[in-house]
Amino acid sequence: MSAHAPEFGKVVVFGTGLIGGSFALALKEAGAVEEVVGFGRTPATLRAAQQLGVIDRAGINPTHEIEEADIVLVATPVAQMPEIFARIEPYLGPNTIVTDGGSTKGDVVAAARAAFGDKISQFVPAHPIAGAENSGPAAARWDLYQGKKVVVTPLPENSDDALDHIKRAWSLCGADIYELAPEAHDRVFAAVSHLPHLLSYALVHDLAVREDADLFFTFAASGFRDFTRIAASHPEMWRDICLANRTALLGELDSYRAQLDELRLALAQNDGERLEEVFGIARQARRSWAGDN
Repeated sequence: MSAHAPEFGKVVVFGTGLIGGSFALALKEAGAVEEVVGFGRTPATLRAAQQLGVIDRAGINPTHEIEEADIVLVATPVAQMPEIFARIEPYLGPNTIVTDGGSTKGDVVAAARAAFGDKISQFVPAHPIAGAENSGPAAARWDLYQGKKVVVTPLPENSDDALDHIKRAWSLCGADIYELAPEAHDRVFAAVSHLPHLLSYALVHDLAVREDADLFFTFAASGFRDFTRIAASHPEMWRDICLANRTALLGELDSYRAQLDELRLALAQNDGERLEEVFGIARQARRSWAGDN
């Protein structure tokens, strides 16, 4: 723990599970926060979060918590964010900065603009690129963000101070900070995150609903495990993400279907040369990305 005075007084977290809980624990580990107040959907979740040391206490009413907060992190599924933004807007103090942990940004920014109005400068959108298949307060880890990327998607209205405030908080969690426009963020993550989840869920679902599903799962090994790991992720959260980013995701899905059609044609035509060409390009790109070269 750090010996210097904490940089942040009160941090309020809506959603005390993996994303919000790990943010709280990381700031605590860094000695960067005096108090963390948690809001959640059930008293049981908040009790668990407090017992695990994720939060210091549970919030009862935003009226009494938001105005004096340095940071409010909304780390719920994205579909819940509009209602939370509307709840907290009347109580935002002049120095309170709101951020989020949502995996989509266009819809979140639109909801924030609708709720915050002329206070939109106090909202700095962000997306921590650090996931796991488990959820809830027990999944929270102080080191979740160590060496991970956090993408901040600033708004034109954000002041440098507000932006620096949020960047500093994520940096104290151990994250590497990147910036993208909200639209660019959604286009990129539709391809590299949302589509892979959709495909993983689809494959596991396809097998799970077959009459002889047990037979397939009996013989599934490491390749299946690697490809489908993310199908163990939170269904509600990924439902919301897919719907929130559906325009960009539909485009990526169409592109992927075209790729599958091309591979199907090569297979139907017994075109081993084309299959090997595609596999080779993909292998090289994957190895280069993973640092295996």
